[in-house]
Amino acid sequence: MEQNWRHLPPPARPIAVAAVAAVDAAQRHDEPDLTAAVDDLAALDPAQTGLVLGTLVRLLLEDTHPDGLDGEAVRGVLERGVRAAAQWQPEVDPHVMLLLLAGALGVTDEGDDEPPPKPGTLARHSALLVADLLGPRPVGPFVAATFTELERAQLND
Repeated sequence: MEQNWRHLPPPARPIAVAAVAAVDAAQRHDEPDLTAAVDDLAALDPAQTGLVLGTLVRLLLEDTHPDGLDGEAVRGVLERGVRAAAQWQPEVDPHVMLLLLAGALGVTDEGDDEPPPKPGTLARHSALLVADLLGPRPVGPFVAATFTELERAQLND
């Protein structure tokens, strides 16, 4: 069943479509579909895409850890996500996964002189991380919840 994203603002629709496609491909371990979806995500506005994917990761972390996350839990998520991805994506970079987790949790180091990973790298690793956090669950409802959360946050600002 394909999700209808017409209710979203026009700039959000391609992000939703590409994010669902990327995570779905990652869940199926489908390299060609993942690459196509990652290319689509990487071609979109990186700030908007990063906000959506970061919020999606945060919502999944909250869902999978309803009592909260401590350092040990974050380490477990990181290790499990990297191991799962490395089984079929040997180029997975644990540092990029850590950056994604830290960003989703709001603990980024702005003083880092290292250049940020490229949009395609961030998109691929985000899809791999989200796929691991989801397990067998479909991504569509969580993407919908992500946009609901972003809308709520925007209205409260």
